[in-house]
Amino acid sequence: MSTAMVFEAGPVPLYWRRSFPGGPEQARAVRRFVACLLDGCPYLDEVLLVAGELVVNAIRHTKSGQDGGTFTIEIMRGANGVAVSVADQGGPGEVVARDAEELDESGRGLRTVALTAASWSWHGNEEGRTVTAVFAGEWAS
Repeated sequence: MSTAMVFEAGPVPLYWRRSFPGGPEQARAVRRFVACLLDGCPYLDEVLLVAGELVVNAIRHTKSGQDGGTFTIEIMRGANGVAVSVADQGGPGEVVARDAEELDESGRGLRTVALTAASWSWHGNEEGRTVTAVFAGEWAS
């Protein structure tokens, strides 16, 4: 499901954007930020899980996790769903959801995103990229 499909009808979506320093402790700060914005969302746990995974990936695998690095999270809430995006400062390689081996200690983040969100996508290059996860579903305001 594309972001446009989630937000095509209904009232104007709500939109928030905030930048964070690229330290590992920021995943927790992002989850708190998102939880406050989406209070009452029936699939909040899933959104928080994915937001945390996207942030950890930005910090571990891109320039955002280096000294002085930053990343930006964007939340869009529409009548029919939520989109969560994390923009980083770029890094080597492409963004890929892979299957980790049973004993691997990491490598499951984007697979978790793919299995949890209605859809996900990315765009960008080694200078900066954005990963977006879309969640479909209504909730009472």
